[in-house]
Amino acid sequence: MDVLKMLGELRHEREQIEEAILTLERLIQGRTKRRGRPPAWMATVKRRGRPPGSKNKVKEIAAA
Repeated sequence: MDVLKMLGELRHEREQIEEAILTLERLIQGRTKRRGRPPAWMATVKRRGRPPGSKNKVKEIAAA
């Protein structure tokens, strides 16, 4: 195998590992309770409306 190709692959893997480390460090910092808006990198798409599985329950009218 070509040494230059191996070096290129190793550098690429190093970049991926550094990104993973940064992501984990950010997650650790985000575990504490904080006030205010979360950072942009933590923001997730929020769904509007009722959560899945919460349907309107039909009330049965008791015939007296």
